[in-house]
Amino acid sequence: MMTGQNNNTANNTVIELKLRAQQEPIASFLKMRLEELTPGYARVKMPMLPEYLNFNKVIYGGIVMSLADFAFAYASNSLALPSVASQFNIYFLAAAAVGDELTAECNVLKSGRRAAVSEITVTNQEGKLIAKATGQTIPMG
Repeated sequence: MMTGQNNNTANNTVIELKLRAQQEPIASFLKMRLEELTPGYARVKMPMLPEYLNFNKVIYGGIVMSLADFAFAYASNSLALPSVASQFNIYFLAAAAVGDELTAECNVLKSGRRAAVSEITVTNQEGKLIAKATGQTIPMG
C-alpha cells in the first residue's frame, strides 16, 4: 500500500533499506536475512539454532518475536522512513524446533500520515503457522 509516497520515492526507500539490512548488527547476530522487500511488504528468514532454546527445550518466544519484528520494521519503514513501533501483539500458535528455518512475512494493511497498521505471519519451512502478529507504527518524518 503506497499512501503518501510516489513510486520513485518508495523505490529509493526500498533500495536504502536493503543496504541498511546488510549492515544491521542484531540481524547479523541472530542470523536473520531479508529475503524480499517491496513497498509495504517484507519477507525475512532465520534458522533456529540450539542457542535459542529456553529452559523448556523449545525456541524462546523472544526469538520468534524478533524475527516478526524485523519483517515488521522493514515493511513499515518502506512506506514511511523513519517509522517507529508504537504497538506489537503476537500470538504463539506452535513451537519452533532447532533446525527449523522460520519465515516472517509482513504486509502493511494501512499506512497513513499518523499511523500504519501491519499484519505479520511466521511459518516454518513446511508452511506450519508458528505465530501471528499485528503491529502499529508512527511515522517520525
